[in-house]
Amino acid sequence: MGNRRFAFKAFIRLLGPALLVFVILRIKDRGAVLHALTQAAWAPMLAATLLNLVNVHLKVVRWQQILEARNIHYPLRRAWAAFLSSVYLGMLTPGRVGDVLRIQYLRHDLDVPYAEGLASIVVDRLCDLYVLALFVAIGVVHYSPVIVGQLAWITWGGVAAIVIGPLVFLVPGVAERTMGRVYARLVGKGSTAEFGLFLASLRANMGRPLLRTIPMTALAFGVNYVQGYIIAHSMGLDMSFFDAMCLLAIASLLGLLPISVSGVGVRELFFSLVFPLLGFAPAQGVTFGLLVFFVIYLVNIGIGFISFQLAPPPAEKVTLKA
Repeated sequence: MGNRRFAFKAFIRLLGPALLVFVILRIKDRGAVLHALTQAAWAPMLAATLLNLVNVHLKVVRWQQILEARNIHYPLRRAWAAFLSSVYLGMLTPGRVGDVLRIQYLRHDLDVPYAEGLASIVVDRLCDLYVLALFVAIGVVHYSPVIVGQLAWITWGGVAAIVIGPLVFLVPGVAERTMGRVYARLVGKGSTAEFGLFLASLRANMGRPLLRTIPMTALAFGVNYVQGYIIAHSMGLDMSFFDAMCLLAIASLLGLLPISVSGVGVRELFFSLVFPLLGFAPAQGVTFGLLVFFVIYLVNIGIGFISFQLAPPPAEKVTLKA
């Protein structure tokens, strides 16, 4: 049974790369993809790559702000190490399960209870999801003549799920009744006090703290969209910043589907379908997707790998089930 489950998960994760191969094979002039990759201007690409440091810093500072809402002060240097190491594992696994490594660092470095650490990660993810939902909604409206049929249903359904799903944590009484068992299953502890601490930590970041974390999240996404804009122009594409923002936002949402690693294949398929409707070639869409993967995702994986080696997760294990 275990082997079958492992094989099924491996198969699901290979769907994204399989989609990428399918997209490339269906392009008539496949050499155009390689040509566009090699002809991209290197100086703008380098600038886009260096912006990863700005993006990571914004996310690390945001995490510190989330922790400070519970009077937990995590030094910037150690927070960077914990964040980057989690990015390394998170980007290589669907669902970003590497984020739970940060709980392990917090437990080892500051003796933060697992419930508090988990709450900080959940708030971190919720900020990303809600801000992404806003950008996706703008993108879907902007591309309403383009995004039609099943693609429109998928994107609007994703927005609705992002907005409605997490609300269960925020309604007093409802979360205790519906999520207590889920928490116990994830953490491996049935303690009501542990779950109560988790909810208290989570709700401590609602209200006024969001006035800091939400703008920080929007800035982090904005850096990604600037990177996309630079990448497009390094390819010689006459694309506006607004178009780059909308395209990357929708691609990020589709990349959350658990059929790929870091959205590989899903992102390129989406761009290959949308680019011709914007006046560009499908090959340019695939190339744009690959360069986005190289600059935004692969570089961060590489930096995270270095951090993982220099500051590996502490030996103490977190009981969360990935």
